[in-house]
Amino acid sequence: MPEETAVYTHGHHESVLRSHTWRTAANSAAYLLAELRPDATVLDVGCGPGTITADLAALVPDGHVTGVEYAPDILGQARATAAGRGLTNVTFGEADVHQLPYAEGSFDVVHAHQVLQHVGDPVQALREMRRVVRPGGLVAVRDSDYAAMTWYPRPAGLDGWLDLYERVARTSGGEPDAGRMLKSWALQAGFEDITATSSTWCFATPEEREWWSELWADRTQLSSYAQRAVEGGHATTAELDAIAAAWREWGAAADGWFSVLHGEVLCRRQGEF
Repeated sequence: MPEETAVYTHGHHESVLRSHTWRTAANSAAYLLAELRPDATVLDVGCGPGTITADLAALVPDGHVTGVEYAPDILGQARATAAGRGLTNVTFGEADVHQLPYAEGSFDVVHAHQVLQHVGDPVQALREMRRVVRPGGLVAVRDSDYAAMTWYPRPAGLDGWLDLYERVARTSGGEPDAGRMLKSWALQAGFEDITATSSTWCFATPEEREWWSELWADRTQLSSYAQRAVEGGHATTAELDAIAAAWREWGAAADGWFSVLHGEVLCRRQGEF
């Protein structure tokens, strides 16, 4: 069975976690919430700092949530997030989604948010998620689609940002336009009962624009993504500085608006073991 070959493009710089810790079950997993039973067992793949994981645990008070990450350095923050909310029905561990360390049918729900765009073999990842969910259970996956993101006004540097990000992400082994491919990947992984939807994040108020533009400006200059862009010969430091300036220009525009499209799939496992 293959092991992870992709490199997480963003890393866990503060500018990245500024975005990740903003995520909640309400703003990032709404398509799944109606399917959760109070006693459900849930596997949250790619749990990051644990904000969505903790929300899911609160929604299944008689069940249990297991959060896993390929990069163990973030798990301490995830545990602190859960502990800070007084949650006792959640645990965290290290795992590779290509070969999950759980028996077949271990969970009622397997959830992954913004994971498949970063893995080396998304179809194998979905096969593994399908394997560890019980018959009748659900695999829920949501990923953004960078090429479908849209914004106004359009500083020239942001078109350059999108082109650069997609090149760096693909060089790292990922697929930044994963959102549009989720249904296809799920079919290839053996799912037959698939509900495919989409939803968006939108940043338009002054506070939202400042937050979104500053975290991307900082990510462009300071994160692992910036390091990979320079070391991989995709951009110079001066070019990254110009992109960061374009982000701040967009953020300062009174008529600024940015929409992030996400693909979503709810995949129900059929059959018996």
